[in-house]
Amino acid sequence: MLTIQEIFETQKMITEDTLDVRTITMGISLRDCAHPNPRAFCQNIYDKITTKAKNLVRTGEEIEAELGVPIINKRIAVTPIAIAAESCKTDNYVPMAKALQAAATELGINFIGGFSALAEKGTTAGDQKLIRSIPEALAQTQIVCSSVNIGSTKAGINFDLVCQMGGIIKKTAELTKDSGAIGCAKLVVFCNAPSDNPFMAGAFHGVGESDTTINVGVSGPGAVKRALEHVRGKGIDVVAETIKRTAFKITRVGQLVAQEAAARLGAQCGIIDLSLAPTPAIGDSVAHILEEIGVESCGGAGTVFALALLNDCVKKGGVMAAERVGGLSGAFIPVSEDAGMIAAVKRGSLNIEMLLAMTSVCSVGLDMIAVPGDTTAETLSAIIADESAIGMINNKTTAVRIIPVPGKKVGDLIEYGGLLGSAPVMAVNPFRPNALIARGGRVPAPIRSLTN
Repeated sequence: MLTIQEIFETQKMITEDTLDVRTITMGISLRDCAHPNPRAFCQNIYDKITTKAKNLVRTGEEIEAELGVPIINKRIAVTPIAIAAESCKTDNYVPMAKALQAAATELGINFIGGFSALAEKGTTAGDQKLIRSIPEALAQTQIVCSSVNIGSTKAGINFDLVCQMGGIIKKTAELTKDSGAIGCAKLVVFCNAPSDNPFMAGAFHGVGESDTTINVGVSGPGAVKRALEHVRGKGIDVVAETIKRTAFKITRVGQLVAQEAAARLGAQCGIIDLSLAPTPAIGDSVAHILEEIGVESCGGAGTVFALALLNDCVKKGGVMAAERVGGLSGAFIPVSEDAGMIAAVKRGSLNIEMLLAMTSVCSVGLDMIAVPGDTTAETLSAIIADESAIGMINNKTTAVRIIPVPGKKVGDLIEYGGLLGSAPVMAVNPFRPNALIARGGRVPAPIRSLTN
């Protein structure tokens, strides 16, 4: 039972500390939409999404008004199109992306995810058709998001696909160069991708999910930062306890929203994603939390320690507050979406190598990283390989959302606006991994995968 004081504390988090529910994401299965005729399949997609999610935006707005909790995004995730469309007699999956765009636009949805392929062990014909369609699909749509899972702890790493994805990212950047290569901001390469992730650009509706589900992603870096301001100079155990208590309160808000939304929409209540998702807004930064814990500047000595503490305590506090926890659940470190991260890059304390180290203990991976436009496809693939190795060996989700911006060099700033913020172009290691990427092949699963 919540006390009056706890209710007032939560209300204060909302009004003063930028606490919000980042997203209500409805997952919709497209498994019953399969059809060999591409036009019929696209019509099936449109019809099912606009039927199942017709009240999603209105319901989110009603809950927001009734509970006084800001709900920033209403999103949809669908069955990976590479699976749902495999029976279609076509070599081009761009029309499917346009069907997703049309349905989401009709409903007023912010983003729709699921232009995706799960290919950690190998690729089917459908997987390859989708992967080759990604650059054009993202160039011709605005709110469609794409993801590719290239590895897992159980399967190892599909290194052939790792090598291919560098070129896919480069082509996507080129086709969207007039908008700062924004197509790459809608493309994520995963290792150990979760099937119930409500956050874009990596959301898709897993094949093991029910027909429709509601997954909720909470936020709240500002609330955690404010709580830690009250324990300055205290021991690290006090810091840990403060984060846990704050994460519990944040997650309870998400749990309430999820239950209400699922009941009103007639969908299964899925998971609460505990992730601390920052925004460019002042006071809503994960980097500033790390600095409040005691790191002089994010990226400096002690950063990985502070991030590990934060991530673990967020999970411990949140898991007690939710019926089901899933998705990514931890602290996000997207450079362009976090004012503190941007400042750290500008002052020189944060580089890609430190970000890579941080991903071994945080929620996801190298997220919204802008790099020079002349970065080679091989270097992009090698960065993906590094990140996926961390995920595979540590049995955790890792991801790469990297943006080689044509015509831009280190130090330039790319403005995307909204939640995507502004991305400072970061330097990459100049030594080339071409011989490694030329090998191709498949990485076997690590010994820790043998858990049966």
